[in-house]
Amino acid sequence: MNRTKTLLISATAIVATLTLAGCADTAGNTSSDSSSSSESAVFNDQDVMFAQMMLPHHEQAVEMSDMFIAKGDSVDSDVLALAETIKDEQGPEIDQLTTWLDDWGQDTSASMDHSMDGMMSESDMTALDDAEGAEASRLFLEQMTEHHKGAVDMAQQEVDGGENPDAVEMAKNIVETQTAQIDQMDALLSSR
Repeated sequence: MNRTKTLLISATAIVATLTLAGCADTAGNTSSDSSSSSESAVFNDQDVMFAQMMLPHHEQAVEMSDMFIAKGDSVDSDVLALAETIKDEQGPEIDQLTTWLDDWGQDTSASMDHSMDGMMSESDMTALDDAEGAEASRLFLEQMTEHHKGAVDMAQQEVDGGENPDAVEMAKNIVETQTAQIDQMDALLSSR
């Protein structure tokens, strides 16, 4: 009888342990694993701030690039190629930032805040739109350098304090690629 009672208690304890382990795993899974759905569910306030601020920041960079690309053959071909690269890189990141914010149940409609680090004012944007030829190339390089510096600062804050592994990875990529582009733009400005 004691042996049966001991087996029954042991079996009950094992079932209870497994049940609790299963509940704990599904109730508040904040660990990251290989599936992107569980990784996207892990986020903190820094991740949200990064996505909400980088979204309009990237949108303005694409707008600046579109303005410059529209000038066509009248501008420096090296600067034109850089504007196309910036647009091609940041377009998919805009989509990803929007997806994350939607997945996290956060607002994606943040208005463009021209006081944010690196953001161009309305008059800056008008000046770029109105510029032609060599002046347009110079202005694009100067403005985009400042714009990228603001993005690198925001991305570094995400690297330092973000929790979502995919957002932190994007931030690391932004730091790396935009720092390299800043160096490229400085070299292009120096050669003028």
